[in-house]
Amino acid sequence: MRQYLDRSNTILNKVVCNQCGRELKVQDGILKEGVFRGEVLWGYFSGRDGERHSFDLCEECYDRLTGGFRIPAETEEQTELL
Repeated sequence: MRQYLDRSNTILNKVVCNQCGRELKVQDGILKEGVFRGEVLWGYFSGRDGERHSFDLCEECYDRLTGGFRIPAETEEQTELL
Protein backbone atom coordinates (compact mmCIF):
# COMPACT_ATOMS: atom_id res chain seq x y z
CA MET A 1 0.00 0.00 0.00
CA ARG A 2 1.41 3.35 -1.01
CA GLN A 3 0.66 6.79 0.36
CA TYR A 4 1.67 9.97 -1.42
CA LEU A 5 2.08 13.54 -0.20
CA ASP A 6 0.40 15.09 -3.25
CA ARG A 7 -2.74 14.51 -5.30
CA SER A 8 -0.79 13.64 -8.46
CA ASN A 9 0.89 10.68 -6.69
CA THR A 10 4.43 11.80 -7.46
CA ILE A 11 5.90 12.34 -3.96
CA LEU A 12 6.04 9.03 -2.11
CA ASN A 13 5.41 9.30 1.63
CA LYS A 14 4.93 5.72 2.86
CA VAL A 15 4.92 2.11 1.62
CA VAL A 16 3.42 -0.65 3.77
CA CYS A 17 3.58 -4.38 2.93
CA ASN A 18 0.01 -5.51 2.29
CA GLN A 19 0.77 -9.00 3.68
CA CYS A 20 2.60 -8.42 6.99
CA GLY A 21 1.90 -4.70 7.54
CA ARG A 22 5.55 -3.71 7.91
CA GLU A 23 6.37 -0.15 6.89
CA LEU A 24 9.20 -0.08 4.36
CA LYS A 25 11.92 2.55 4.45
CA VAL A 26 11.15 5.69 2.44
CA GLN A 27 13.56 8.62 2.58
CA ASP A 28 13.01 11.92 0.79
CA GLY A 29 10.31 10.34 -1.37
CA ILE A 30 12.56 7.44 -2.45
CA LEU A 31 11.89 3.82 -1.50
CA LYS A 32 15.11 2.51 0.07
CA GLU A 33 14.47 -1.25 0.08
CA GLY A 34 13.21 -3.95 -2.23
CA VAL A 35 9.48 -4.26 -2.82
CA PHE A 36 7.27 -6.23 -5.19
CA ARG A 37 4.49 -4.14 -6.72
CA GLY A 38 1.59 -6.20 -8.03
CA GLU A 39 -1.12 -4.62 -10.15
CA VAL A 40 -3.87 -6.06 -12.32
CA LEU A 41 -6.81 -4.64 -14.22
CA TRP A 42 -9.39 -7.41 -14.35
CA GLY A 43 -11.11 -7.78 -17.69
CA TYR A 44 -13.79 -9.82 -19.33
CA PHE A 45 -14.29 -13.45 -18.31
CA SER A 46 -13.33 -12.77 -14.70
CA GLY A 47 -15.50 -12.28 -11.65
CA ARG A 48 -13.95 -8.83 -11.22
CA ASP A 49 -14.62 -7.12 -14.57
CA GLY A 50 -13.36 -3.54 -14.53
CA GLU A 51 -11.70 -3.69 -11.09
CA ARG A 52 -8.06 -2.64 -10.61
CA HIS A 53 -6.19 -4.32 -7.75
CA SER A 54 -2.73 -3.29 -6.56
CA PHE A 55 -0.53 -4.25 -3.63
CA ASP A 56 3.04 -4.11 -2.33
CA LEU A 57 5.00 -6.97 -0.74
CA CYS A 58 8.27 -6.74 1.20
CA GLU A 59 10.99 -9.18 0.11
CA GLU A 60 10.22 -11.63 2.93
CA CYS A 61 6.53 -11.85 2.02
CA TYR A 62 7.42 -12.12 -1.68
CA ASP A 63 9.73 -15.05 -0.86
CA ARG A 64 6.99 -16.77 1.17
CA LEU A 65 4.47 -16.30 -1.65
CA THR A 66 6.71 -17.49 -4.49
CA GLY A 67 8.19 -20.27 -2.35
CA GLY A 68 4.81 -22.00 -2.53
CA PHE A 69 4.63 -21.95 -6.32
CA ARG A 70 4.43 -25.37 -7.96
CA ILE A 71 6.22 -23.87 -10.98
CA PRO A 72 8.92 -21.40 -9.87
CA ALA A 73 8.87 -17.81 -11.08
CA GLU A 74 11.19 -17.19 -14.00
CA THR A 75 14.43 -15.52 -12.89
CA GLU A 76 16.77 -13.57 -15.12
CA GLU A 77 19.98 -11.81 -14.11
CA GLN A 78 20.12 -8.08 -14.90
CA THR A 79 23.47 -6.35 -15.32
CA GLU A 80 22.17 -2.77 -15.52
CA LEU A 81 19.83 -1.45 -12.85
CA LEU A 82 17.86 1.77 -13.26
